[in-house]
Amino acid sequence: MASSPTRRYTSARFALLALGAAFAGVACDARAQEAATSFPFAVEGVYNEIETKYIFGFTDGSDIGLQGEMAIETDTNAAFRRRTGTYLGLEQEVEFEHVPTQFFAYEISAHGMAQRIKGDESLDDRSGVRASGLSVNLRYLLVGRGPGSPIGLTVMAEPEWSRVDGLSGAPTRSLGSSFKLIADTELIANRLFAAANISYAPDAAKAVGDLSWSRTATFGASGALVWRFTPIITAGAEAEYFLAYNSLGFGDFQGRSVFVGPTLHVQVTRKIMLAAAYSTQVAGHALADGRSLDLTNFARHRARLKLEFEF
Repeated sequence: MASSPTRRYTSARFALLALGAAFAGVACDARAQEAATSFPFAVEGVYNEIETKYIFGFTDGSDIGLQGEMAIETDTNAAFRRRTGTYLGLEQEVEFEHVPTQFFAYEISAHGMAQRIKGDESLDDRSGVRASGLSVNLRYLLVGRGPGSPIGLTVMAEPEWSRVDGLSGAPTRSLGSSFKLIADTELIANRLFAAANISYAPDAAKAVGDLSWSRTATFGASGALVWRFTPIITAGAEAEYFLAYNSLGFGDFQGRSVFVGPTLHVQVTRKIMLAAAYSTQVAGHALADGRSLDLTNFARHRARLKLEFEF
């Protein structure tokens, strides 16, 4: 028996609706896959793996990045306030980062320095902006954090040549380096992270025109704890402990300091990252100074802002 025109029309209408729903589903899946590819962190409630290298503020994480990654970074570090007068030191770094293998990464950096010092009891008044030096950051991943190891472990060395004293702003010739042992772990998968660093930073410098070199070293230890509040925002706190010496070893002790402060990390997109940290000196003592805090070898406050563009 032949179907009626009304029945044929109804069947065709349902077929068209079903076909439209199928195309809409495919389009939605395609858009979802495109969004996940371009910005996987934006999916609400989904906490994918995150690189820990910069999530702890001044404290480093053990991750070095994926093999083949390259990035341009800007790193701004500020130190301000001492015992008396006005003190502001600002260092700006522009860095190229590359991860040639899964175990090794390097950064090449150019530095600029700005200082404004007036009325400080132990430093000359000074104000200016100058290109200050070059450095290379070398990282080697000893143990990658994962199912086989809950703790990641990395060693870092950062040799630096400088022509401006980082504390006083005076013209100088300086050769130094920073060495770090970096460890971190996930206390709750993709949500709660902890890190610890041990550092040693020797430096040999002489003022322009002088023949003799001064030798100093700073020993440091730090720890940080951060919580991933959303898929793109991680925040927490860190504490740092420093010892200053007037030698390349651990002789001629000059002072100690303790800094604490908050940290913030924002994964803006898959390719853009913003990290910020602030710390203030809460305890310390300088040699031959009966006053609290070490404001001879260290500033009262520190701040950091880092921006990374991966390509």
